Amino acid sequence: MTTGDDDQDVEGVEIIGGEPRFMAALAEDDSDERSLTDLVEQPAKVMRIGTMIKQLLEEVRAAPLDEASRNRLRDIHATSIRELEDGLAPELREELDRLTLPFSEDAAPSDAELRIAQAQLVGWLEGLFHGIQTALFAQQMAARAQLEQMRQGALPPAWANRATATASTCRPCPRVRTSRRAMRGWSFPSSTPNRVP
Repeated sequence: MTTGDDDQDVEGVEIIGGEPRFMAALAEDDSDERSLTDLVEQPAKVMRIGTMIKQLLEEVRAAPLDEASRNRLRDIHATSIRELEDGLAPELREELDRLTLPFSEDAAPSDAELRIAQAQLVGWLEGLFHGIQTALFAQQMAARAQLEQMRQGALPPAWANRATATASTCRPCPRVRTSRRAMRGWSFPSSTPNRVP
């Protein structure tokens, strides 16, 4: 049985008789959503650059390159990383900096060096997109579980009415919609089929 001391204030709304475990779950979900949207600050830009890098890797694999082409790809690789960092949260920028090593300025990189660098970057991006996709799925499952709790009367009537009204009008934010659309073309290990040209 709850008392006045158990009343909770969530974002300026006082909930009387709220179930503490459920309120904690709501706060945790809100925190997850904020971290997800902050993870990739410019998802459309990151997806464009990622798709370009993936295509460049295919070109490097397809045929040997002359010295001018290798120098050009080295410059594109460095520029791509700088542009990617503009669209990422600080934590991801630091991780990308630690993982990517600059090419030597003295000589053009070999075909093998370019393939390794491009494959590493593509793999990192696919891991990032897979993580976002997994987080979105987890959020959807959590929302369904909360809705099911509301339907079964696990929430106080006043909170259930408020939450149901919110759920009926809630739409994914533009950033999440962009991420979902953009990720449709990427392949993830044993989760999504390869992209069809």
